[in-house]
Amino acid sequence: MPPYTLHLGDNLAALRAMPGSSVDSIVTDPPYGLSFMGKKWDYDVPSVELWQECLRVLKPGGHLLAFAGTRTQHRMAVRIEDAGFEIRDMIAWVYGSGFPKSLDVSKAIDKAAGVDREVVGPNPWADRGGLVRANTYGEPTRPPETSPATDAARQWQGWGTALKPAMEPITVARKPLIGTVAANVLEHGTGALNVDGCRIEHDADVDLTAIHRQQSEGTGIAVGKGFVGSMIGKEVPMYKPGGRWPANLIHDGSEEVTELLNDAARFFKCAKASKRDRDEGLEGFDLGNNMRVNGPRESEEAKYSTLRANIHPTVKPTDLMRYLCRLVTPPGGVVLDPFMGSGSTGKAAMLEGFRFIGCELSEEYFKIADARISAALASQPLL
Repeated sequence: MPPYTLHLGDNLAALRAMPGSSVDSIVTDPPYGLSFMGKKWDYDVPSVELWQECLRVLKPGGHLLAFAGTRTQHRMAVRIEDAGFEIRDMIAWVYGSGFPKSLDVSKAIDKAAGVDREVVGPNPWADRGGLVRANTYGEPTRPPETSPATDAARQWQGWGTALKPAMEPITVARKPLIGTVAANVLEHGTGALNVDGCRIEHDADVDLTAIHRQQSEGTGIAVGKGFVGSMIGKEVPMYKPGGRWPANLIHDGSEEVTELLNDAARFFKCAKASKRDRDEGLEGFDLGNNMRVNGPRESEEAKYSTLRANIHPTVKPTDLMRYLCRLVTPPGGVVLDPFMGSGSTGKAAMLEGFRFIGCELSEEYFKIADARISAALASQPLL
């Protein structure tokens, strides 16, 4: 089998053409069913039928990791379960950055009344930099500050319709085992998680034993590795030399999240995809905005989108996808992504030494994915 195989077109047809029990893991970022930016491909979460084909091509005990939106995670997980998978866990990817897609109720009331609001000053966020996007009305999200024009608008000043997004759930599912875990692993190489390969490295500048002592003081319980009882005041090692046990929480390492979790070295850290990560391997590609595929090519929102070579709007960071692939894929195994997008899972698979199969419906995204994956493969030393 070549290092990677890509299918352009319908993913269900591509999966049906694949032999059963032929892939070791599935790591994918499917549609969330949120109609994101008006994209046609995001009108619903994947069907039970699609997940049944994923189940068929997975080896017994093979794991599926599927991202989802917080509003539709339940639908994603239920359909995966209805297809025959066992739901094993949910990993939360937590981040400090994020933009609330909230309707300003006060402004909406004045707009419905057909009255103009008085400008009272500049937007306090206008000089903070960063990406400017469009709001519900197709206007920049950093217009001048205005005051309510009607009594009803004044009554509902400060009310909105959404919270700031700060987390994406990842469903952890497994194809049923044949026999015991031990028997399945020996027969198929699947069924278990690569714990040691995904341990959390320690920060050499942090005294974890001291932190452990602070956390356990007064409780009579040591919170370190495998110790329970009256250990107050003792120097109990808090971690295995290889690192901390991988958790079902991943965060971006931002100051907000690190401070909130008081995290010294408990969790894997990965920020959102950088421009360099997104566009790596796309030298020579035309620059565009992320409204181009299955969305309006010319719109008010497009004016506020950053031009980039990788125009996919929901690119996942390579380091995160590498970690997830490594967690559920045996050495030299095959990773499948039936919703390849711009190829982040494939890029990660190449960098981790796995083989990869990807499916993508959009020709424009397919070309981007092919280039990114090819560049990642070329960057690896020949064995």
